[in-house]
Amino acid sequence: MMMTTTVDIRTLMGIRVGVHNPTFLIGSSHPPCFRKRNNLPLIIASASYQTVGVQHKDDLNNNNNHQLKLKKKRVFLLDVNPICYNGSTPSLHSFAHWISLFFSQVSLSDPVIAVIDGEGAHEYRRQMLPSYKAHRRKFTPWVSASHELVKGSVNMRSHQLISDTLTKCNVPVVKIPAQEADDVVATLVEQVLQKGYRVVIASPDKDFKQLICEEVQLVMPLPELKRWSFYTLDHYIAQYKCDPISDLSLRCILGDEADGVPGIQHLVPGFGMKTAQKLLKKHGSLQNLLNAAAVRTVGKPYIQDVLTKHATHLQRNYEVLSLRRDVDVRLQDDWLLRRCTDNDAETISNFVDLLRETYSSHR
Repeated sequence: MMMTTTVDIRTLMGIRVGVHNPTFLIGSSHPPCFRKRNNLPLIIASASYQTVGVQHKDDLNNNNNHQLKLKKKRVFLLDVNPICYNGSTPSLHSFAHWISLFFSQVSLSDPVIAVIDGEGAHEYRRQMLPSYKAHRRKFTPWVSASHELVKGSVNMRSHQLISDTLTKCNVPVVKIPAQEADDVVATLVEQVLQKGYRVVIASPDKDFKQLICEEVQLVMPLPELKRWSFYTLDHYIAQYKCDPISDLSLRCILGDEADGVPGIQHLVPGFGMKTAQKLLKKHGSLQNLLNAAAVRTVGKPYIQDVLTKHATHLQRNYEVLSLRRDVDVRLQDDWLLRRCTDNDAETISNFVDLLRETYSSHR
């Protein structure tokens, strides 16, 4: 499910305005002075000692931490596969649209690392759950608007054409055999953070919400608005009323229809979002909840029945939905360099022209 909430531009730019005088800290001709007495809050005042705002010490510390975080450079991890679809239909035009907006409005010259599913990427999870992503149409041939295989002067697999386009835009493309892009991204997130950068995952895939924290956020394509939108830790907490650390446990209970992972609702319709959130808020994680249910009553009879009789079902969901961080991929130092954008416009224009010419010749 895609979210429509957007980040306030002032927050993205790192501007924190005063409570009573929003222009003071930015435009005052006199530097603010600070007075501290015992445990009283710090008073932000002008040179004439006119109080214009009050901030507690903890607030200032949080503000300083926030500013330090924003000073860290961003690295974008681009999940390529989802933006190559228009709904459930493979579409190279969709890729061209989203990558053009991404480069021109989102990542700019920040480093971008693109990740694509390897061949046989879904087999690992399908061995545990045959329905996992079973309904998704493969995106191996170049599919035209009439869904006919394109043959002729440009006889190239779609993924190769996409990879070539990204490479020309100075974006490294990572594709690991038998590994899903989600797991490769999760592995690279930890490596990028260890290098001292912030991470932005570019993807509509809600699987990545389990990775959200202060230094990891998402930017999601919104087809209905035809633009990308940032999704942060604050957005997650406002939406789900819990910390992202509980996201995986929550989705194990509710399931993931898009990925073919059945939740508990089809067994017990009354076991929904609010019930799951209440239980996880008390117990912290799915495993803690299942351990407690095995030795004592944790809720109403139908809740207890589900947690004891269908514990294996929930544990399997956990294995399927949990992102792996152990993929054999190593972050390269040159992937973290500022991206040269000189080729973007021409490369994407040539890509669109190629699509137009090829489609026209095969009508």
